[in-house]
Amino acid sequence: MKFGGTSMAGTERIRRVANIVRRQQAAGHEVAVVVSAMAGETDRLVNFCREANALYDPAEYDVVVAAGEQVTSGLLALTLQAMGCKARSWLGWQLPIRTNDAHAKARIEDFDADALIASMQAGEIAVIPGFQGLAPDGRVTTLGRGGSDTSAVAVAAAVKADRCDIYTDVDGVYTTDPRIVAKARKLPNVTYEEMLELASVGSKVLQTRSVSLAMKEGVRVQVLSSFIDDDAPLADELPGTMIVSDEELEGLDMERQQITGIAADKNEAKITLTRVADRPGAVAAIFGPLAAANINVDMIIQNVAKDKGETDVTFTVPQADLERSQALLEGQKDAIGFYRMITDSKVSKISVVGVGMRSHAGVAATMFKTLADRGINIQAISTSEIKVSVLIDADETELAVRVLHTAYGLDAADAA
Repeated sequence: MKFGGTSMAGTERIRRVANIVRRQQAAGHEVAVVVSAMAGETDRLVNFCREANALYDPAEYDVVVAAGEQVTSGLLALTLQAMGCKARSWLGWQLPIRTNDAHAKARIEDFDADALIASMQAGEIAVIPGFQGLAPDGRVTTLGRGGSDTSAVAVAAAVKADRCDIYTDVDGVYTTDPRIVAKARKLPNVTYEEMLELASVGSKVLQTRSVSLAMKEGVRVQVLSSFIDDDAPLADELPGTMIVSDEELEGLDMERQQITGIAADKNEAKITLTRVADRPGAVAAIFGPLAAANINVDMIIQNVAKDKGETDVTFTVPQADLERSQALLEGQKDAIGFYRMITDSKVSKISVVGVGMRSHAGVAATMFKTLADRGINIQAISTSEIKVSVLIDADETELAVRVLHTAYGLDAADAA
């Protein structure tokens, strides 16, 4: 069971979470719980780091931001004990969850769950702070924003859990953000592949890496709401959204739509390098240093070279990495050979996702025409087998999501 930041925001909500956990154990289950920091706490700690040093050392950043989950894991264990349950907290280094040394974006490499399994078999509820890991040199690491989801799936895989329930502030995965589109529909089932694309392009329900790990390890994941009444049915019966393999979904009698969902991500920033030499190795000189700094590059456009043998290269990076990207590229200006760097952080990525694209033509054409009809300009495009993404002006995000949701027939029917 995993509980997000809004579920852990204050002692009253932690008590509600403890009651959900207690009931699950009382139903005969062995339970491990992964918790996030209280809502807003990680942002508060990140801001402290930025105030202390704008170009902070990621290793010391991890020391600071890992503290949020440590607090909530201890508080939940104490609350469960007050309810008469056997519970203990396990910090990342005590399990241990071993990661690589990419601080602030560490990846899990190994997880020795023997002691954890023994504790659960003895009737203890294990409470684990999400987001935390242990580097090869013994330093604390964190798994990136939203990393508690990945922690939860890793725990579920390590203890061979029947299911990993992700409790959050929404009651499932929707066709798009219900706060933007009132007619968004909750999906009963989504494939790993679809959820992976939705998570990677801005759907805030699950961290991308958690879905990737679930697919690799075959962990069945259910997304459901922690804001339920004390007498609500257990998660075994709650109608959340189940994220499963293609094979399991094929066994369910349901008609697949060509588009499953639409996601929007405002956390993108666009960088354009002008007059880059059109020669072998020029593009590698741009993206090599960014990769070495663990900065993810998403959309890439290289314009056709003009007569002078020069070209413009445009790409996107996470907004949080824009300043570091600029500093790295300026440091490599001579090696790359660009004339000017132009940045824009007021952009948004809109994506349509669905396994039905494999057998339906015209998905991209519908997207482009729908946006054109509303005067929305497309700045960049990227595609995969089951996804089409475009970059647009951030001010047009909500309009784009609404018109696309309608264009693909995803709006829920009006209540009778």
